[in-house]
Amino acid sequence: MGIFAVKTTASQERTVADMIINREESEIHAALAPDSLTSYVMVEADGDAVLERVLEDIPHARSIVPGKSDISEVEHFLSPKPDVEGIAEGDIVELIAGPFKGEKAQVQRIDEGKDQVTVELYEATVPIPVTVRGDQIRVLDSDER
Repeated sequence: MGIFAVKTTASQERTVADMIINREESEIHAALAPDSLTSYVMVEADGDAVLERVLEDIPHARSIVPGKSDISEVEHFLSPKPDVEGIAEGDIVELIAGPFKGEKAQVQRIDEGKDQVTVELYEATVPIPVTVRGDQIRVLDSDER
């Protein structure tokens, strides 16, 4: 048993992964199509022979990359990275969602546990701290760059 990389047509990774799983082969255990890995699908199977047989009938599946991968090589695809990663206190950000959409603000505090950021709006007459989710902001200027 191992993890095999299957080469696919670009932008068809999720389709190929879904088709592999929908075959309901007992020797195929899982298929993973991470967004950060273009043109490849990771498939956990008992061997490459069963995978080759299944791929014959799947459009957009090109070939199997020779060799097996270990779980340690694909582990980082399995855990989502927090939205606040790469954001630092003092960064200038733009709010891209919510009632303050389009406003610029400065990061005051970061709560990685809750994936939230407390910002202070720039154009506000009175500085108001606003707490937003990490996916609702976009970094414009960072002190570290």
